[in-house]
Amino acid sequence: MKSSSTCNSPYLAANKVALAIVLFVLGIAITKETNAQERIIFESEYLKCNDTVLVFTPDHVSKETPLLFLLHGWSGAYHNWSAKTDIQEFSNKYGFIIVTPDGFYNSWYLNNIDTAKMQWRTFFDKELYPTIVSKYKSAPERTFITGLSMGGHGAINIFLDDTTRFKAAGSMSGVLNLQDTRLKSNQINEVLGEYSPENRLFDQNSAIYRLENFKGSKKMMLITCGAQDNLVKSSVDFTKRCSDLDIANTLILSPGVHSWDYWIYALDVHLFFFDKYLKD
Repeated sequence: MKSSSTCNSPYLAANKVALAIVLFVLGIAITKETNAQERIIFESEYLKCNDTVLVFTPDHVSKETPLLFLLHGWSGAYHNWSAKTDIQEFSNKYGFIIVTPDGFYNSWYLNNIDTAKMQWRTFFDKELYPTIVSKYKSAPERTFITGLSMGGHGAINIFLDDTTRFKAAGSMSGVLNLQDTRLKSNQINEVLGEYSPENRLFDQNSAIYRLENFKGSKKMMLITCGAQDNLVKSSVDFTKRCSDLDIANTLILSPGVHSWDYWIYALDVHLFFFDKYLKD
């Protein structure tokens, strides 16, 4: 598969077919997959293409039902989570609406430095977040965000963009310092420009280097990682920096590597933690 931060995706053709058979309302298309699952297709001016989003709704919904944005990792797509585990079961177990958007193969949930290319963060801010919280009648005190690897990077950075939009945030095996991944010079460079020590965009877009402005924050961040993961340093360094700045954080290291076995386990941990945090 070709790596790209634009919409050169094998799933785009399927999206176009879906667009031809569903009704558009205010620029989005909504189809019912099952009794509790919806597929929403955003026709986004900021992405320069469409974003497919799966939404899983629990069996019992009320005006107090919490909502979780769940982001996939590098080289993934919107259906990664549901292909690897039963997201509907997680939704029913914890009573969360779970939203899995398409972060595309290599967007890193960032705005590309080339404004003619994908502006994913602006898409989230102006289209995805407001549409989803309005449609499912969520509120900041019941809204959470987390993700794996590239998605952990995205979740924490989106949270730090505006912490008032969320109750808490999480990262599973997250790339919380872009310097820590080998992908900085052969993938992230497609989004932020060629990697070099002089390109400050790599630090400016790393969650660990954004913490200074949040000194003393009590908005919780849950950071989990497999103890044998090559990216464990990113999680440990991030939480140490949080503690140095008196920023609320929880670090959980468990046996595991950079794999779906670990991330499925970690999702259960995150939902358990968010559910408890919501009720405390």
